[in-house]
Amino acid sequence: MSDAEEAPRESTGQNGETEMKEEEEPNPNYKEVENPQEELKDDTLAWRESQEEERKKGEEEGEEEEEEEGEEDKEIAMEETQEKAGEAQEEEASGIQKETTVEPQEMKKSMTSLETQITDSQSITSAIFPTTQRGSESKPSLQPEDSEADEFLDLDQISPEEQQMSSPERQPSGELEDTNQRPQDELGRERRDLEPEKKEEGQERSVSSTQSIAGISRESLVSTTTEDVLFQKDKSAPVYPLTLTWSFGWNSSLPVYYVREEKQRVLLYVCAHTVIIYNVFRNHQYHLQGHANIISCICISEDRRWIATADKGPDCLVIIWDTFTGIPVHTIFDSCPEGNGIRAMAMAHDAKYLATISDAEVQKVCIWKWTLAVETPACTLELPKEYGFQNYLTFNPTNNKELVSNSKTQAIYYAWYEERDTLAHSAPLLTEKTFNKLVGKFSQSIFHLNLTQILSATMEGKLVVWDIHRPPSSASTFLGFPYIKPCKLVHLQKESITVLTTIDSYIVTGDIKGNIKFYDHTLSIVNWYSHLQLSAIRTLSFSKTPATPPTEKSNYPPDCTLKGDLFVIRNFIIGTSDATMYHLTTDGTKLEKLFVEPKDAICAISCHPYQPLIAIGSICGMIKVWNYEKKRYLFSRVFEKGLGVQSLTYNPEGALLGAGFTEGTVYILDAMSLENESPEPFRYSRTSVTHISFSHDSQYMATAIEYDLLRSYKDHLEVLDIHRTDQGCYPTCMVWYPPLTRELFLLICNSGYKVKLFNATTKMCRKTLMGPAYGSPIEQAQVLPARSMAELPKRYLVFINRDKVGLQILPVDGNPHKTTAIVCHPNGVAGMALSYDGRYAFTAGGHDRSVVQWKINSSVLEAAVSLGGEDLTPFYGLLSGGRKGKFYRELEDYFYYSQLRSQGIDTMETRKVSEHICLSELPFVMRAIGFYPSEEKIEDIFNEIKFGEYVDTGKLIDKINLPDFLRVYLNHRPPFGNTLSGIHKSFEVLGYTNSKGEKAIRREDFLKLLVTKGEHMTEEEMLDCFASLFGLNPEGWKSEPATSSVKGSEICLEEELPDEITAEIFATGILGLTISEDSGQDGQ
Repeated sequence: MSDAEEAPRESTGQNGETEMKEEEEPNPNYKEVENPQEELKDDTLAWRESQEEERKKGEEEGEEEEEEEGEEDKEIAMEETQEKAGEAQEEEASGIQKETTVEPQEMKKSMTSLETQITDSQSITSAIFPTTQRGSESKPSLQPEDSEADEFLDLDQISPEEQQMSSPERQPSGELEDTNQRPQDELGRERRDLEPEKKEEGQERSVSSTQSIAGISRESLVSTTTEDVLFQKDKSAPVYPLTLTWSFGWNSSLPVYYVREEKQRVLLYVCAHTVIIYNVFRNHQYHLQGHANIISCICISEDRRWIATADKGPDCLVIIWDTFTGIPVHTIFDSCPEGNGIRAMAMAHDAKYLATISDAEVQKVCIWKWTLAVETPACTLELPKEYGFQNYLTFNPTNNKELVSNSKTQAIYYAWYEERDTLAHSAPLLTEKTFNKLVGKFSQSIFHLNLTQILSATMEGKLVVWDIHRPPSSASTFLGFPYIKPCKLVHLQKESITVLTTIDSYIVTGDIKGNIKFYDHTLSIVNWYSHLQLSAIRTLSFSKTPATPPTEKSNYPPDCTLKGDLFVIRNFIIGTSDATMYHLTTDGTKLEKLFVEPKDAICAISCHPYQPLIAIGSICGMIKVWNYEKKRYLFSRVFEKGLGVQSLTYNPEGALLGAGFTEGTVYILDAMSLENESPEPFRYSRTSVTHISFSHDSQYMATAIEYDLLRSYKDHLEVLDIHRTDQGCYPTCMVWYPPLTRELFLLICNSGYKVKLFNATTKMCRKTLMGPAYGSPIEQAQVLPARSMAELPKRYLVFINRDKVGLQILPVDGNPHKTTAIVCHPNGVAGMALSYDGRYAFTAGGHDRSVVQWKINSSVLEAAVSLGGEDLTPFYGLLSGGRKGKFYRELEDYFYYSQLRSQGIDTMETRKVSEHICLSELPFVMRAIGFYPSEEKIEDIFNEIKFGEYVDTGKLIDKINLPDFLRVYLNHRPPFGNTLSGIHKSFEVLGYTNSKGEKAIRREDFLKLLVTKGEHMTEEEMLDCFASLFGLNPEGWKSEPATSSVKGSEICLEEELPDEITAEIFATGILGLTISEDSGQDGQ
């Protein structure tokens, strides 16, 4: 990711300082004014009186009491913002025939959205935003809603002051606690209850009607919450088995934003697929969760109220959040259906519009009217490939219809003509001949403070100045589109410019050497910070609070002008390329290091055996130790260059920490100081040390590397025993099964989504069970430590797969309700650790440079199991059609038919009716219902049934009933049924490419493979099988005498089998299977 895309976008107009002061003025008054609505009454009093006179003329005397009650309700809606919404149901006199009516309690929780054309004070009372999910902070739900159910306020009518007042602190935050947790079904119902009026009626809606609706919805969180409500302690009961509680690390490739500074210092940054709102003083994180892919870009409105985030990957999303409540107010689905997500994004200065540039091969610029809750952009523009890959975008701070973007080679100016539905652009090509000098690659572009020029910074330390040529405005004729033209090249400095932004009356740059410089509108330097000894600047974000005017006690530095005035600038946040974040207090030039995080992949994590400590190791050579209960950083160590931490493990006593490195060395460190315990590290390998394990008494330590088993010899690792765990699948992880039974087991997960239990002594496969199927097989699993002796009989398994962390109730029995999982690292999970008390799980994200802490709430999962039903009820749901479906009826028929078959089809003796079938019949029933187990798998099934009660009773079982058969079938069958993709893989290995480009096997080779490879058949068995498949044999295994000759069967095969057999012919033509094209696992 280039430096150009990684810096923030802060820009204000020439009078930006005055504008910010105007926005800040209302803030101190929120708590001083008991009823801010009183200030708004005067503006609408005259209008409302005229409307009341018109209403009274057309109403009967019998309705007078109802009208008076309605007026009282309206006054309450305007004046008493702390009371609950009343049940006001009245007829409006503004042309609306029917008023939208909802239950008051639902209205208290809902977020009604309005699209009105009101001005001044009425805009403030009705600045409501879209209805969205308000779940717990760990999992906001982002279900798509019908856009017709969302109406939005037109922000054209709101001044900057009013925009800030659109969410005043009108209600004590304590009243909002009961609305933080919202069930999904309630939200969906409320959205349906809030269906808008017909378009014709909506156009005639009066301000009185708007007041009525706004009065009801005034208690929605988005419209009434304060800045302090976000970090209130959530005392509600847990609703998810795994809840995100803390994120270690941050994505230094994306901007960090200074959200608030007045009462508390609040920052905004990204960690993997989660947005973090971090309160520095309280050391508290609030997590905005909703993306399933890594977040690729983030931007924030000028007033720091609205956040927009976008991701890259399948089913990419663009989400707009409210920083006061953490609520996702709008979600854009399918923002880039042709590409792979969003590459660059910017929000207009007034927050009305959102602009995005896709990450596709042919990039597309889109402008979204997100306040209208629309799913399609207002305008789009496809960019030619020769423009380069645009990776930075920003709006003109004083004109939300102008934008500028740049790639490394070309800057583009955009002018949006909304009435013409046109996004015009100008992209003049810049070469070395333009200025007869080397220009360099562009990093970022902004609009000049004078508003008539654009500035583009380059990696050569230069600034390209572009003149904007705007045609004179004419109401009658169109005089052409505006365009830009290169004006001059300014050599600002020697160092590469990585950040370019504006604040107040200054143009600010950050460079690759860590210098931060301030220029005036003439590009004359005013001041700089070069003594801070920072690495390359990635992002600069200034506080929205204007700088405090200098006093006698102030310690502002003088600027470098001839006058030597004091350099007064806002406080700001600095993000650097080495993943370090700083806060600079300009009064006194106090640099505070907020946190230093690993700048490279995190693959190693380990929890202390009896203290709340977690050690985190990165490929950059850093080991950090945190107290995960207090969320406090303790100490760290950075190893010399070339030593990347690959694995970490505490010894059982917690005194030592073993560290394995990427180049094969192993260090034994003191757990409390990270100093070397041994004089020299161990060097027994040239490859990465992937695992470290201590013996129970800490006398021995084992390390794991890639090892050549065939070439092991004396004095080196010797392989004592090898046991194959499966035929077609490979094992992915193994743990000791907790002592829940009298038999000691090894639990092994494999690539076929199966969990197998092996006897620890005999290595016999004792059980095969359906494991969690969440898109990829389990890659690592650990048994959760018991918190007390009372919890020993009830144990849990924590697991990770490719991108998720999950919880499984033991014992595993195939019940789908006993497991749950959540996306933790979309680009892959690198490691997992559990706290010593079993309360938390930690996952490392590898290249996303983050570690996530998850609180485990096992009682929630237990409740889900109880709701899922008992006995076979959960298993019936795994069958097509369920208990009453066609498949289960066929299964019953085959099961009871096998009883007849075992007693003889043609016998005349009395039938013995039973609820069981003998084990020898089990394979035939399996194959009859479409599951074709191998001989080894059949042997495993027999052992599982025969020895099921042997440890407890000492007896072997030789029969099985229908419920047990159903469990065995569901646990052993392929998790996604018969898939053509699996057969294709086999043909790619065994076949050749024919003239049509398909993988095929010749008939002779096909028959030879059947009798020589794998669980090969005898020739007689093969011929009998083909005779049955082609319908030449009656029921039964052996052929009739008339068809049993080999010669006749050979002739039959030559006629029935084609010369070339493809995967499709084999699956459908020969076996006659109904096969799905896809495995379906990606959608799980």
